[in-house]
Amino acid sequence: MSEPVLQVEDLQVEFNTDHGVVRAVRNVSFDLAPGETLGIVGESGSGKSVTNLAIMGLLPKPPARIEGGKAIFQGRDLLQLNRKQLSKIRGNRVAMIFQDPMTALNPFLTVEEQMTEVTRLHLNHSRKQARHYAIDMLERVGIAAADRRIDEYPHQFSGGMRQRVMIAMALSCKPDVLIADEPSTALDVTIQAQILELMRDLQREQGTSIIMITHDMGVVATICHRVLVMYAGRIIEQASCEDLFATPHHPYTQGLLRSVPRWDGDGSTELYAIDGQPPDLTNLPPGCAFNPRCRHTESRCQTEHQQLAQLGDDRKVACWKHDAIDAEEKSHG
Repeated sequence: MSEPVLQVEDLQVEFNTDHGVVRAVRNVSFDLAPGETLGIVGESGSGKSVTNLAIMGLLPKPPARIEGGKAIFQGRDLLQLNRKQLSKIRGNRVAMIFQDPMTALNPFLTVEEQMTEVTRLHLNHSRKQARHYAIDMLERVGIAAADRRIDEYPHQFSGGMRQRVMIAMALSCKPDVLIADEPSTALDVTIQAQILELMRDLQREQGTSIIMITHDMGVVATICHRVLVMYAGRIIEQASCEDLFATPHHPYTQGLLRSVPRWDGDGSTELYAIDGQPPDLTNLPPGCAFNPRCRHTESRCQTEHQQLAQLGDDRKVACWKHDAIDAEEKSHG
């Protein structure tokens, strides 16, 4: 086994709000292997994006506060670096694609100004070198007439093209780790497929490790090697992509997979929804946070939280009744 390119250990993040302390990320730990695509899935508010914004040092402080944990990259804890130290790594060795490129890109600067800033800072390019390199990167991500379009502003690009610009910027310095936060959510399915295929191609060429944050299980099945499932700030299941889809062990994971629309033989769709609402993170229920919504809950679930239990080489689940879930899933399938 090769050494992980990134190791997150016991990460804990809180936010001070007018309604109380929000425990957004609770004791999250995971490794990212070289060349791997790791999916992180869960409903809105589960802690997916906050986890990765904490790693990148992009959380506003206050109201955010990192209460504990480590994020080890190339022997250094990213959580302990100051702003100047982080700036040498962020956008260079570790890069991020944000969910909404229209807000992530500066509307007052041309694409050239934004792309060349990255390589002039991290690769010591001259202005001329940086422009040629940026045009080449735009061509590689499928933007036609890149030598002309590079002088345009973000609003002159379609949503799919803006996302391609973001990917080109993120990959310009050939980062070791790329964090993609819902990179195809706002795109139609055709453009979404092109973006995912582009990321796979560039990953194969450059060996980049990818963290894919998404709520779309179809994206997970398309691109990810392993999957972390988050709920109420915790990881509640971890498995290879194949194992997770074949035999989900946690009732929340089971519910997520059942929520994916399926076509019946008569052409209709069967829609399934998980009962209830995600918990209030300022007032979490005792025991398992999912227990108020769970069909399998028992008295122990309402008082004791099950830690992630190792079930195999790379299979973990935080559920007292995973054996019963397995049996039901096999009979259901």
